[in-house]
Amino acid sequence: MTTLEKVRVLVVGDSGVGKSCLVHLICHNQVCSNPSYTIGAAVDVKIHEYKEGTPKQKSYFIELWDVGGSVNHSNSRHVFYNQVNGIILVHELTNRKSQLNLRKWLAEVLSRDNGGGRSKSTSEYDPEQFAGCQVPILVLGTKADQVDSKREAYLSNTSLIAEECGADEFNLDCLNVKHLAPGSTNSVKLSRFFDKVVFRRFYQYPARDSPQKVIDRRQVSRESSQVGYNFKHASKF
Repeated sequence: MTTLEKVRVLVVGDSGVGKSCLVHLICHNQVCSNPSYTIGAAVDVKIHEYKEGTPKQKSYFIELWDVGGSVNHSNSRHVFYNQVNGIILVHELTNRKSQLNLRKWLAEVLSRDNGGGRSKSTSEYDPEQFAGCQVPILVLGTKADQVDSKREAYLSNTSLIAEECGADEFNLDCLNVKHLAPGSTNSVKLSRFFDKVVFRRFYQYPARDSPQKVIDRRQVSRESSQVGYNFKHASKF
């Protein structure tokens, strides 16, 4: 049985911005035209080739945790925020509010209690809160097909969250496989982001970090089926 080391990447953003379609496109290179409503979190896996084409090339599992964006579950989402190795912030290009809310999402993830308790209040955004943050971050704008070129340029110039976090960003249409086609600019940016996540987890602090548990596809399936169970119990807190 082939086993690979894994990293965990959270995919967060407002409800309805297209996170589930994005994750499906990344992991399966297929369009998900009829996604279901995410309750709790859904987990999918992509095999990523770290440093592809170099002598250091090595395969890793990228666990993508698609966290439901409903405000009704804001007090119990913290159960998914442990051992985060990377964060993908997703907003909809036709919804300005979803972009502004990325600050709240990042605050919610990064200000979680170290002991696994509830996240601290995120009502006020403080850019200094993220100073020195070492978790790789990627900002993605969805539904690019619904935005005219003038407004898209405006939005890309006002994505302050990416600038504040030193994050890469790009826009795409999750219903068009060409937007993540191998060799495309978007695909290269995504691959570089995953390289950063793997590097920080396994190479930047090798003496401090212990190797994470290796997994196979059957284990991923088991973990995915348990997510809903954990969320139901968390909602009682």
